Amino acid sequence: MTMPEADTRTARTVRELESDDPSVRLRAALAAGTTPDPGAIGALVERCAVEPEFSVRDMLTWALTRHPAAVTVPVLVGELRSERAQARSQALHTLSKVGDRQAWPAITPALLCDADDEVARSAWRTAVVLVPEGEEQELAVVLASQLGRGGRETQLSLSRALIALGEATAPALTAATTDPDPRVRAHARATERLWRDPDAGFEFAIEEAKRLVALGGAGREGR
Repeated sequence: MTMPEADTRTARTVRELESDDPSVRLRAALAAGTTPDPGAIGALVERCAVEPEFSVRDMLTWALTRHPAAVTVPVLVGELRSERAQARSQALHTLSKVGDRQAWPAITPALLCDADDEVARSAWRTAVVLVPEGEEQELAVVLASQLGRGGRETQLSLSRALIALGEATAPALTAATTDPDPRVRAHARATERLWRDPDAGFEFAIEEAKRLVALGGAGREGR
């Protein structure tokens, strides 16, 4: 492909990603991933920050994963400093799909404890994917500090992230079962239950944990 042809394709992608028609934006993202165009990476990342349609965002992420990580990761890491929550959340999600551990230093405690639940949830999932061997326990401590926050979906996301870290989670989770805050204790116990019995379901686990907390922790089971 000659340089003018590449420039023309990039310009078309940029233009179509700004279309009011979501089907046009979806096709543009699909085309950008089918025939990777490094010149379009900036436009793809920028669109992630504002795209309202889930299917289009999903395709944007896929398109970015089709490009070399050496090119996409620095741009995505830059988005983690954005003031726009969706920009941070979608960049984190995309980094988890790229799976390049060079991005690990950018997964800061500030992101893991982000005030926006969607950003925090994306950060938890991404951290579990990117955490270097030997740093799982340190990550578990930060994740455990978020126990008790948010609604059911947020709590379930955190429980899954903690469980994914395996035995490195155990000390932080055990400590959380004696936290002064009953919401933290209940969430920690529910996570332990879900870890022991994945088929129990989170709703059952959290309700049982609340009952135990209300009873003062009587009958606590070991893992």
